[in-house]
Amino acid sequence: MNYTDKLDEAIARLHEEGRYRTFIDIERRNGQFPHAVWTRPDGTEQDITVWCGNDYLGMGQHPVVLEAMEEALHATGAGSGGTRNISGTTVYHKRLEAELADLHGKEAALLFTSAYIANDATLSTLPKLFPGLIIYSDALNHASMIEGVRRNGGAKRIFRHNDVTHLRELLEADDPAAPKLIAFESIYSMDGDFGPIEEICDLADEFGALTYIDEVHAVGLYGPRGAGVAERDRLMHRLDIINGTMAKAYGVMGGYIAASAKMCDAIRSYAPGFIFTTSLPPAIAAGAAASVAYLKRAPELREKHQAQAKALKLRLKGLGLPIIDHGSHIVPVMVGNPVHTKMLSDMLLEDHGIYAQPINFPTVPRGTERLRFTPSPVHGPSEMDALVRAMDGLWSHCALNRAEAAG
Repeated sequence: MNYTDKLDEAIARLHEEGRYRTFIDIERRNGQFPHAVWTRPDGTEQDITVWCGNDYLGMGQHPVVLEAMEEALHATGAGSGGTRNISGTTVYHKRLEAELADLHGKEAALLFTSAYIANDATLSTLPKLFPGLIIYSDALNHASMIEGVRRNGGAKRIFRHNDVTHLRELLEADDPAAPKLIAFESIYSMDGDFGPIEEICDLADEFGALTYIDEVHAVGLYGPRGAGVAERDRLMHRLDIINGTMAKAYGVMGGYIAASAKMCDAIRSYAPGFIFTTSLPPAIAAGAAASVAYLKRAPELREKHQAQAKALKLRLKGLGLPIIDHGSHIVPVMVGNPVHTKMLSDMLLEDHGIYAQPINFPTVPRGTERLRFTPSPVHGPSEMDALVRAMDGLWSHCALNRAEAAG
């Protein structure tokens, strides 16, 4: 086999389908979010505004976070020096886990290097702890959840997205004595819709199932203290395992689960994705702990974030653009074609200095390609005006081109 030819063929397929992904080299500027500098392929630089980042509240530049990280960096050095079991557990890791357990009203929390690893490692380990476990997984769960469920070697059932009737049918069809777990999300990040948390908890109670919720796109953003949609809806006590991240609203890096002390103890003792991974650098843990603690008492940031999202959706709807609006902070503009999505993204960047990465398959199903905007409290009126003007002109331009091509 000519391995190089096979690699060329694989990459060529992506180009032919219009979904080859290009990295945009940007330099975020502390104190100037959402502004950044884009280094073009020719080496020249251009000032841009980032409209697709997941640092939803701008905490990546907050003085409280930076000061905590600087202090820990100077106190401990750069890395953690090992896995959590071998010299990689510090006071900063324990402090962050305590903040997260308190945030979710759970006995304990367990840190991972990312929420992806937290999902994958936990969901793939649970059948070792509960032999015969059946996992019921929402059809639109994140890739990390899908991978964890796929790898665990146990039984799985996929229920139609947010369809509690279908979930009930699947639960009824299985052995009542079998251990069960329902895995779902609070906010699905591509459409911005909410999971039916209370209804799923009701089914879990009825059928004796554990509940596993991914709150990655909700922690820091919803609830009185930022614990997520489950806190907002007063349902945290009904959830057995909560997954979250420090890499989005908290502006740093890392993932976690929050659960009972015994659950966290068992996962840390059996999950290879935890046991054999170098722990987060202490400075990262310190910054994340500071961010979590700060946002517990900063509801005004969450309120401004929601107001920004509502304003952007209202203005884009006013232009007649096809917006998906489920009432969350996610602002998807549906394009439905990978080539057109990439073209819009390129023109926004090159002609208007606006960075919004195209979202294509496999992140979303084919035919649902989109631009996904993430307004934040640090996007001011001028930045929003510029985005709305650019989208108005470009959408009309692309519509005209599509009409001419069809004609």
